[in-house]
Amino acid sequence: MTHPVDMPSREGQKVPDVTFAIRDGEQWINRTSDDIFSGKTVVVFSLPGAFTPTCSSTHLPRYNELADVFKQNGVDEIVCVSVNDTFVMNAWAADQESENISLVPDGNGEFTDGMGMLVDKADLGFGKRSWRYAMLVKDGVIDKMFIEPNKPGDPFEVSDADTMLSYIAPNAVKQEPVSLLTKPGCPYCAKAKALLQHHGYRYEEIVLGQGASLTSLKAISGRTTVPQVFIGGKHIGGSDDLEAYFAEQA
Repeated sequence: MTHPVDMPSREGQKVPDVTFAIRDGEQWINRTSDDIFSGKTVVVFSLPGAFTPTCSSTHLPRYNELADVFKQNGVDEIVCVSVNDTFVMNAWAADQESENISLVPDGNGEFTDGMGMLVDKADLGFGKRSWRYAMLVKDGVIDKMFIEPNKPGDPFEVSDADTMLSYIAPNAVKQEPVSLLTKPGCPYCAKAKALLQHHGYRYEEIVLGQGASLTSLKAISGRTTVPQVFIGGKHIGGSDDLEAYFAEQA
């Protein structure tokens, strides 16, 4: 079998015409290639499987994190394709930071095969799966592809979100990651969230009692009060500290 990296480039060609069977709540819906790509600019990234390590820890979360930046630079939708059934993809979406990504199940591998990206991973018990790649599609035509090199294992070097964003918008400003620790009913937490939203910051909220404890709060921030805000790895502090931080940035 010819490896996808060694096949002729598909840039300038139409994406495969496929119908995807998707379970939405209690109903089955069909979403076609035209539905996804026609008249739109779409970023697609494809990976070997839902719930697999690199896909869950890095590939999907980073595209989700940068989704707003992609959209600010002309991308209408970000699509993740995997040779998994819709129930697996829905469960993975619920488990992941994926609210800004459309997870599309290529259960029969038809789209992936049409892209020339279907590979045999029988040695891992996976059967036929997608080689890892990303592409920019404009009105159904492939503008650019980033295909992982032919190396053993599961290389992850060029199909990442940052590489794709650098191609689309080399000078795009990427927001630093923001997290804040909160607890329910805290007015100062509400103030911090309102400040972040006012300044256009997306953030991850870590609620005490839901995977984090007072011990976590003290270990991470050295404080016992909430909220505690972190921006780009820097501890900002509480809501008043955050207000002062934004005042200094003005």
